[in-house]
Amino acid sequence: MAENPFFAPSALPYRLPDFARIREEHYLPAFEHGMAEQLREVEAITANPEPATFANTVEALERSGQILYRTTIVFSSVAASDATDRIREIETEIFPKLTKHDDAIRLNRALYARIKQVTTDDPQEAWLLEKYRVDFVRAGADLSEPEQLRLRELNEELTRLATSFSQNLLKASTASALVVGDPAELDGLSESAIKAIEKDGEYVLPLLNFTNQPALAELTDRNTRRRLYELSVNRAPENFGLAVRLATLRAERAALLGYSDHAAYSVADQTAKTTEAVEEMLGKLVGPAVANARREAEALAQEAGFPIEPWDWSFYAEKVRKSRYDFDGAELRPYFELDRVLRDGVFHAAGELYGITFTERDDLAGYHPDVRTFEVFDTDGSQLGLFLFDPYARPTKRGGAWMNNLVDQSHLFGHLPVVMNNLNITKPTQGPTLLTFDEVTTAFHEFGHALHGLFSDVRFPRVSGTEVPRDFVEYPSQVNEMWATWPSVLANFARHHETGEPVPAELLEKMKAAERFNQGFATVEYLAAALLDWAWHKLAPGQTVEDPEAFEAHALQSAGIAFELVRPRYRTNYFAHIFSSGVGGYSAGYYSYIWSEVLDAESVEWFKENDGLRRENGDHFRTALLSVGGSMDVMDAFRAFRGHDPRIEPLLERRGLR
Repeated sequence: MAENPFFAPSALPYRLPDFARIREEHYLPAFEHGMAEQLREVEAITANPEPATFANTVEALERSGQILYRTTIVFSSVAASDATDRIREIETEIFPKLTKHDDAIRLNRALYARIKQVTTDDPQEAWLLEKYRVDFVRAGADLSEPEQLRLRELNEELTRLATSFSQNLLKASTASALVVGDPAELDGLSESAIKAIEKDGEYVLPLLNFTNQPALAELTDRNTRRRLYELSVNRAPENFGLAVRLATLRAERAALLGYSDHAAYSVADQTAKTTEAVEEMLGKLVGPAVANARREAEALAQEAGFPIEPWDWSFYAEKVRKSRYDFDGAELRPYFELDRVLRDGVFHAAGELYGITFTERDDLAGYHPDVRTFEVFDTDGSQLGLFLFDPYARPTKRGGAWMNNLVDQSHLFGHLPVVMNNLNITKPTQGPTLLTFDEVTTAFHEFGHALHGLFSDVRFPRVSGTEVPRDFVEYPSQVNEMWATWPSVLANFARHHETGEPVPAELLEKMKAAERFNQGFATVEYLAAALLDWAWHKLAPGQTVEDPEAFEAHALQSAGIAFELVRPRYRTNYFAHIFSSGVGGYSAGYYSYIWSEVLDAESVEWFKENDGLRRENGDHFRTALLSVGGSMDVMDAFRAFRGHDPRIEPLLERRGLR
């Protein structure tokens, strides 16, 4: 036991997990020991003969399970970012046990009874107390014994199914990869990109998370584009059956908890509150978005000289950008070198806005050689936290980009935050890593999440950093994207990787002029995914789906979003946001991105009205919103920052839908 690094807090700075000591054989014993320890701690809370108080009940629950917390947070990070075969085996074994363990706590009647007895006059304590009460009710604490038994069964099965869905998708990224023998079929890709995917005399282009693969914009061979697109939309076919089972079990679970469907259950504790509110907002966007996309399709067909297919869209969109705006996105790549984007772009903007500074710590290792660690200092030079950066794609890493915590900030434990960003950039075999503008924007976006974690200034870990409603969590990260094109920031990082020359002003002007083109496509692609998610999770309890692909097509048609040239950003079979987590994740919550974008567009407008990248503005955003995490009503935090309720008009203007 003494040799297991999870059994005691890490001795490294900021309690960074000691990845150099952690081995795969440590996980299962640490999970088992951690779960047993937390159950003993919960038993001590319920056995306490003293009257229930905030300190001996709620705070004691916050303090419980530290070994399990350390193990889970590291394992989950590694399973997402560097999952070996053994990690996947452990994942399959342990996740149902973790679900069972969570149920043992949330369905503990004695513990729930004590929580209901607690009273406090302290506003922060009262807020957390209410959070726990809601958590327990939504977990089924008020159900009868037979109902709780069925709920436990549902939760365990949902966890198993979601784990299988996620693992199938990870395998499919390579199993369904585009494989060609002749590099001529990859004409349009850069020489370095082609070299990076060469393997044993073949060229293997793995699939990224979404429907429209980035290479579709560059590949000149139409047949190659078709093959890549069809591999993308048809990957992991076994996941269709899993998705049906997940959706139907979630519907049953929602009914057990007193909701009409899983969507109603999902939004009840979000800022949206009701399914009607979500449907009203999405409904306002569908018509204008589809009309915009159809106009774009006409322009693409005119450019192509023939009726285009879905796999042609990205390629001819770039052609139209070039002919209409004289803009080719590939011209920007030499100006977006990864390290410069990170240091002179992402970090520079944060320094200008918030006064924070960064020092790379080569002595603090991550779980993979590609991971870089930076110490972050506040404006007065005091320690703020650690930031880990894992930029590159690899077969053991899931698709997409994300932020997660390795240590949650809390005054209760005296912990400073340790946060990390994961991207999925193709690593070149040699030479610099050059980014697309979308990848630059993603780096700024994910760092917005990181700032939310780094600036957290709360007492309790349950409400730390990004522990906010799901339909609010994307908001700060979306706001941070604005600095990617802020003139002074862009001028600081957009320099040619060989000559150091700044990106030509005329090229930037062309990029800005072309920004709104293809917004119809982007909006329809997103809305189709959000409404597909919604359809799966509006299933009534007992409703069956015999043909998931037919269900998918009908759902899009019924929502008015079906457009043969623009498929959903994620189809059912690879919709990891909603199906790779049993009862959580983004199920009935993919709408959150555009819901948050309403707040984001309002906030960008505020920054522009107040002269943008100024310390006073950053301090206001940090103090009113970023630092409070989930320790108060987040919409009150938004109003404290913005001064009024959000309006949809700035979003419509941004997306060209007015």
